[in-house]
Amino acid sequence: MGKDVIVACDFASAEQTYAFLDRFDTKKPFVKIGMELFYAEGPAIVKEIKKRGHKIFLDLKLHDIPNTVKKAMRVLSELDVDMVNLHAAGTIPMMEAALEGLTRADGSRPILLAVTQLTSTDQETMTRDLLINEDIADVVIHYARNAAKAGLDGVVCSPLEAKKVHEVCGAGFYTVTPGVRFADGEVGDQKRVMTPAQAKIEGSDYIVMGRPITQADDPAAAYERALKEFTE
Repeated sequence: MGKDVIVACDFASAEQTYAFLDRFDTKKPFVKIGMELFYAEGPAIVKEIKKRGHKIFLDLKLHDIPNTVKKAMRVLSELDVDMVNLHAAGTIPMMEAALEGLTRADGSRPILLAVTQLTSTDQETMTRDLLINEDIADVVIHYARNAAKAGLDGVVCSPLEAKKVHEVCGAGFYTVTPGVRFADGEVGDQKRVMTPAQAKIEGSDYIVMGRPITQADDPAAAYERALKEFTE
């Protein structure tokens, strides 16, 4: 897989999701299905979107004891998605168990990513709410190292940290970066953000964009703009 823009389909129903995807005439964007949509519609929404020809990042951020995560990943591996994720804070044994559960009998599996720190988290909230007193950039890199040790394919991180993750974990270790907005757009609830062009410079492999595309007057045009800024 090369650099790409992943569109966050943060909708409450299948009806809203299909209406949005129907607005793309030619290209089939890589889409992210998160908790809201998956919990509302279940595996059926994943199967239908896959049938329509889209690549899928199933963003459920698993975090539990290793055996539970392993069994959950075994189920998710049957959905034929392209990416799944979990929280790196679940520890190396949990990530190793997830990888084992996700790998099919023939050795194939989706890309497995670890979430480092959410882009809605900044230094102040991490220190106050999580009692983590280290610098947030150091925490992200530590989590990325752990993910690499566990055999994962990459991390979800802020584009601010993508370059350092590659320096530490290698160029082939994926960085999937939410917190990307157009220069003339609203930041929303994200605290650590960049534009698509900036994310490209910083070395992001994939950027995730939701509202700047899903709430645009012309989503297909917004998607094309993001692709152009990030990949050209």
